[in-house]
Amino acid sequence: MATAITDTPLRRLRRLPWRQALCLVPLGAVAVWVALHWPVIADGARRLLTADRYWLLAAVAVTGLGWVAVSFARQGAVLERLPAGRLLATQFAAGAANHVLPSGLGAGAVNLRFLRGCGLPPARSSAALALYLLAEAAGRVLLLLALLAGFPHALRLGGLVDGGAGARIAATAGLVALALALTVFVVPPLRRLVLGFLRTALADARSVHRRPARVLALWGGSLAFPALQAAGLVAVSAALDLPVPMAHVAVAYLAASVLAAAIPAPGGIGSVDAALVVALVTAGAPVTGATSAVLAYRIITVWLPLLPGALVLGALVRWKVV
Repeated sequence: MATAITDTPLRRLRRLPWRQALCLVPLGAVAVWVALHWPVIADGARRLLTADRYWLLAAVAVTGLGWVAVSFARQGAVLERLPAGRLLATQFAAGAANHVLPSGLGAGAVNLRFLRGCGLPPARSSAALALYLLAEAAGRVLLLLALLAGFPHALRLGGLVDGGAGARIAATAGLVALALALTVFVVPPLRRLVLGFLRTALADARSVHRRPARVLALWGGSLAFPALQAAGLVAVSAALDLPVPMAHVAVAYLAASVLAAAIPAPGGIGSVDAALVVALVTAGAPVTGATSAVLAYRIITVWLPLLPGALVLGALVRWKVV
């Protein structure tokens, strides 16, 4: 006679499909993140209550347009036509993942899964991600240089980092690059893997740049995304009556984001915040005003979309989009 096995909660948990379990991971990560940053969130929310609502709505609008710009850039990095609705939803969800893992790893992982689901092989998916990252970084630097050319006194870049610290950062980056290059050179399997990836990436980049529509999407989106991010900070600064010209605020944002990109913090949280405050102060803002503007900007661009983004990410995982 067979012995009846009690259906315990642990056994029911083991039978839970792994994709349904994964849907709960983004929500748990958001809950932990919000709990750790709650004093900052509450302080920023109080400051937003006294800000100009129309400028805040403008900041929300350009934040939403930023996901559209990223979608265009992602489409421009591949030859195949991607499903527009799922592509936009993936970028919104990737924003939530990006604020959990450092250095853009969350967004990169989500987009790699999305491209694989669209039928691209691993090598081409990775090549598309690398091309997008290169174009986005180049677009950010080009915008910064263009604004500095038009407003050369907008920012004292030396205020962001002193010469000694800058030299140490450059030397560290050079040593890391040299160590990676030597590792690739002396390990044959790794060398073959890297050379194969480079061949695929270069071939895809040449193919993409032979199609004007893809070039426009890739570089237009890569320039529009940081421009919209800077416009969001400009709108928040205007909402809080920050006594700094709008162009100077945009320069401060681009300079701070370029500098903070080298610091591996989740979503740039902490590194970008500190750099933004310093950049706004060097542009002429008082310390309290700069801090308020950065807190309000973070609420609009990070904290408000975080929970909806996590819900969308969970849904995309469940529907096997990513």
